[in-house]
Amino acid sequence: MLNSADLPFLDALAAELPDDCLRPPEPRYLTEPRGRWQGQAAAVALPRSAAEVATILRAANRARVGVVPWGGGTGLVGGQLQPTGPLPVVLSLERMAGLRGAYPAESVLVVEAGMVLAQVQAEAEKLGRIFPLALASEGTCQIGGNLATNAGGLNVLRYGNTRDLCLGIEAVLPDGTLFNGLKRLRKDNTGYDLRHLLIGAEGTLGVITAASLRLYPKPAEAGTALIAVTDPAAALALLSLAESRLSGMISGFELISRIGLDFLAETMPEVTSPLGGGPAWMVLIDIGLPAGFGVAADHLAALFQAGLAANLCQDGVIASSEAQRAALWRIRESIPEGNRRIGAVSSHDISLPLSLIPQFIDQAGPALAKIGDWRINCFGHLGDGNLHYNVFPNHGKSRKDHENQREAVKQCVHDLVDALGGSVSAEHGLGRLKVDDLLRYGDGGKIAAMRAIKAALDPNGIMNPGAILQS
Repeated sequence: MLNSADLPFLDALAAELPDDCLRPPEPRYLTEPRGRWQGQAAAVALPRSAAEVATILRAANRARVGVVPWGGGTGLVGGQLQPTGPLPVVLSLERMAGLRGAYPAESVLVVEAGMVLAQVQAEAEKLGRIFPLALASEGTCQIGGNLATNAGGLNVLRYGNTRDLCLGIEAVLPDGTLFNGLKRLRKDNTGYDLRHLLIGAEGTLGVITAASLRLYPKPAEAGTALIAVTDPAAALALLSLAESRLSGMISGFELISRIGLDFLAETMPEVTSPLGGGPAWMVLIDIGLPAGFGVAADHLAALFQAGLAANLCQDGVIASSEAQRAALWRIRESIPEGNRRIGAVSSHDISLPLSLIPQFIDQAGPALAKIGDWRINCFGHLGDGNLHYNVFPNHGKSRKDHENQREAVKQCVHDLVDALGGSVSAEHGLGRLKVDDLLRYGDGGKIAAMRAIKAALDPNGIMNPGAILQS
């Protein structure tokens, strides 16, 4: 049973920390992007070192006070705030944003968890490398939050999730123990891998305070194309064709529907598609070539011709400059903001076996039509099987008109995803939004093991209470 962070607790904690480490909570620590929840907290802790993080967790563990880690506040499943229960302490690592080391010969950066993702990318650029994690929120989200949620983004097809970009971590466990795992090794088989246990745990098993990050060479030549395809099955076939021609060189392969362009026309008319009124389905392809592999635009043109011969493509545009590449990517990167302005009834971050994506799309629309009348924006990272399948009110309605149907819509989509062997959480995590979904769709053995791990590392349940697992 947790206790609120009352005044005696805060006074005692403040005495162990620098004078400006504890503050009253500001609104930005208690809200989330979709406005679904309002958080609460007795205070915000702003440590400057792992030792100060350890002091905070040690005190909270003794007093059984909840701690909610905050890594930029950009999460979409409510993992960064606690709406009910005893008042917790919000723990923000924004002051821990330093560069601890740069190793160009190893293609490694060691950074503190509060560093904003865009700054990590900038530090990699200084070394002539790239840190390939790319998210719409990269100017705000922090690398610690990216690790805690195992964020995905636009380049997973080529470089993997955040987990795959991390060689080692420093973290503080719930009892205040410091785990100094900031190794820069590619291989380390010395027992259980605590790094991978804490990555993706959403702050429920400890607080990541620093990380060794893997960098990659900058492609010598890059290219982008927006191609109209016949349908999602054709998009999948084009992906297979692209991989056979450009194995290991495809950075992004994004599925876009006409509904997404319609939403941009309604809410962000300055963002336009070069493909006229917009075909029903499109793919945005991004490739990066090593030196000596020719011109990217030529490879994309050859791919388009092969797709055309196979009746997969209908039309297309290949960027001929960096400005045109940026304009094509702006279309894809603006879709989430267009969605936000329209207002979804229910948004779904799902993944499926690649070959079953067309079947899911064919079946989900008719299944949802039995519940109501919708506009559906299906888009996302086709290359790694991750769709954002978002359901919106039809013209003349708002999401408030469908509040009583939100759960039915979500269950309809998630039931079908589960039946096809997919996942109801691909890259955003479970947070508090999907706690019940884990119980509904999760494997019993996995859930039992997760509970045992949580009980072993955090027996008092202080870490991000209410996230991932029900209390």
